[in-house]
Amino acid sequence: MAWAAKGGNLDSSGANVHDMASVQRGAATFVNYCQHCHSAEFMRYERLRQDLGLTEEQVLENLAFGDQELADYMLSPITTEQATEWFDAPAPDLSLTARSRGGNWIYTFLRGFYLDEEGWNNTVQEHSSMPHVLWELQGIQRPIYETETAGDGQERRVLVGLELAQDGLMSTTEYDRKVRDLVAYMEYMAEPAILQRKRVGIWVMLFLSLLTFMSYLVYKEFWKDIK
Repeated sequence: MAWAAKGGNLDSSGANVHDMASVQRGAATFVNYCQHCHSAEFMRYERLRQDLGLTEEQVLENLAFGDQELADYMLSPITTEQATEWFDAPAPDLSLTARSRGGNWIYTFLRGFYLDEEGWNNTVQEHSSMPHVLWELQGIQRPIYETETAGDGQERRVLVGLELAQDGLMSTTEYDRKVRDLVAYMEYMAEPAILQRKRVGIWVMLFLSLLTFMSYLVYKEFWKDIK
C-alpha cells in the first residue's frame, strides 16, 4: 500500500478499460455501492447497452433500479436536500472522477480506508467525509503508527501501514480485483469514446495497410517500364 497521505506514490490499478468483462463487473459494483449516494449525470443507461455488449433486458434488470429507463441518466435516488441533511453536503458526481483524479487515485483510495479512534479515515484523503461503503467486502483495517522526532525535537505519531483486523467477505486478492473492475468502469464512464477509438483505430490501421500495399503495387507498375 502506498501512503499517498505522506507524499508517496499511488498504487497502480492495473485496470483495463478494454476488458469488457471487467468493465461490466465494475458497472454492477458502481450501481450497487456507489450510485446510492453518487450520480453519474453524464451517463445514460442506453450507453451501457451500446458500449458494453449488454442487452436491454440485462441493463434494466441488473443496472437500472425502480422505474428507470434506458434513456435516463444514472442519477442517485438521494436528493440534494437529503444529502445535505445526512452528510452535510451532497455527494460529488462521479462521471469524470477518473479523468480528474486518475484511476490509480481511485484504486488506492478505495483500498486505503482504516478505522481509528475517530472513525473511518483514509490514507489518500485524510478525514474524508465518505464512509467506507465496501468495508463488509474488504474487512476492517487498523492503522500502524510509529513515533518520529521532528526537527524541533517534538515527537509525533506517523502512519506507516495498515493491518487487517477483521476479515471481510472477500480475500485481499478478490477485493483488489473488485476495486480494479470498478476503476475500469469509471475510466470508461469518464471517456466512453475510448472504446470507439479502439474499434475505429483497428479499421484505420487495416485501411492504411491496404493503402500502403496498393501504393507499392502502383509504384512497381509505374517504374517497371522506366527502368
